[in-house]
This record gives sequence, C-alpha cells and structure tokens, in this order.
Amino acid sequence: MTDPRLKHPEIDYTRKNRSPLKMGTWVMVADGEKALLLENIGDAETPRLEVRREEVQDNPPSREQGTHAPGRYNDGPQVQRSAVQDTDWHWLAKERFAADLADLLLDQVRKGRFERIILVAGPKLLGELRRDLHKEVTEKVVAEADLTLTNHTVDDMARRIADATTPES
Repeated sequence: MTDPRLKHPEIDYTRKNRSPLKMGTWVMVADGEKALLLENIGDAETPRLEVRREEVQDNPPSREQGTHAPGRYNDGPQVQRSAVQDTDWHWLAKERFAADLADLLLDQVRKGRFERIILVAGPKLLGELRRDLHKEVTEKVVAEADLTLTNHTVDDMARRIADATTPES
C-alpha cells in the first residue's frame, strides 16, 4: 500500500487564483484630479495593466478658487450676525469630476469596451462615484479598492490592486 501523504500522480494540485483582476478586466484608478482607465492584458496570476485612457482635471486649492470672504446673516432682530461657512470649491470640483467619470464609464459600457471593471479611489471619491454610477456600469463592477494610486507606477498599481481585491483564503 502506498503512503497516503504522497501526492497522487493523476491529480492536478494547482491553486485557483481568486483575484477579480482577470484578463480583460478594466480598472479605473482615480483621485479628485486624475483618472486612469487601464485594462489587464495579463492574467489573474500575473496582471499586466495597460493604460487605455487618461482624464485630468485642473483643480487648484479652494483658496485660489474663492474670490471673497464667507457670507454673513442676521440671527434675528438683534444686531448679532453669524458667518456662513465658505464653500469648498476644491471639493465641489472633485464631485463634478466624479460625475464626469461616471458619465465616461457609462459611455464606455454602452460602446462595449469592457465587461468587468474594478474601481480604485480614495474613500470619499469612491462614495461619490458609487452615488453617480448608472445601473449599467454598477452591474459590471466586480471589485472596489479604497486606495489612492494615481501617482504610482502601473506595475505597482497592478500588484496593489490584486492584493487589495483578492479575498483571503
């Protein structure tokens, strides 16, 4: 009788990679000012991302966008006045950028450019994207990652996205 600890020669003992970053999966890496649309031309085991599109928005700090002091209002019949919080123009531009990205993704889905997509952005921008995404795009989202990677190399992005989106064994 053979030792049961020995591997059976007819059985393939390969490990299945559970990463959603399979060949053909698109990835959108975004922050409030830059977005990259990438496609994995490798496989799940060794992802290789290739840039398909880049979107950039000029978004200076709020102090450079605001033109005047915050408004004031009267608190009632007294002479007392209160300040109104100034508008965060920088964040409003990020919200508009998220809405523009959602429209771009919808356009890409309708053109049949991708069947699967992974969204990668910081937590606030990811929340804005979720809110603005059309149902057609939401159905194609296979994973999300709360990472800010726009200033990383494409190879580093691929590694970090694969690590962040692969479920634990």
